Amino acid sequence: MELFEAIQTRRSVRKFSDRPVEDDKLQQIFEAARMAPSWANMQCWRFILVKEQATKEQISELSYVESFFAPKGYKVNPAKKALAEAPVVIVACADPAKSGVLWDQTYYMTDLGIACQNLWLAARGLGLGTVFVGVFDESKLRELLDIPPEIRVVGLFPLGYPFEEKTGGPARRPLSEIVSREKWNL
Repeated sequence: MELFEAIQTRRSVRKFSDRPVEDDKLQQIFEAARMAPSWANMQCWRFILVKEQATKEQISELSYVESFFAPKGYKVNPAKKALAEAPVVIVACADPAKSGVLWDQTYYMTDLGIACQNLWLAARGLGLGTVFVGVFDESKLRELLDIPPEIRVVGLFPLGYPFEEKTGGPARRPLSEIVSREKWNL
């Protein structure tokens, strides 16, 4: 798939077929993430590849969101089921010490975000789907996966072949609403 087609047709996929993801495709996806730019080329990202069913189910149980629009105490995450059912879950981590801080801005989130966008687009280009899951119990996830305390868990990516292929990408605002020239005029 051509790059711009992958960008334009990328979707959040939460339902997967039971077809396993080939190791060579996983290798290509991680290569794409590895090639991302980062602060001073420090490459703060670290990834954990999870295929074991019991572990994926435990990760799913640690994913939640207390929704501001749901009744008090109600916990829901539309990707919770995807974490348990996807053939693969990629746990995206970062080492903040391997990134920069400037003017009270920490850049490990930016570095990892760029790497994860490469990961996502590579997956799409290979016929796979994923969704970013950013709400979870980080301390329990760190314990489950033996992640050292200095490493931050930033996101989860259930990954696999989409259960059904949807055409086109999600609706987006027109450029006139998001781009101004020379000065802010939005």
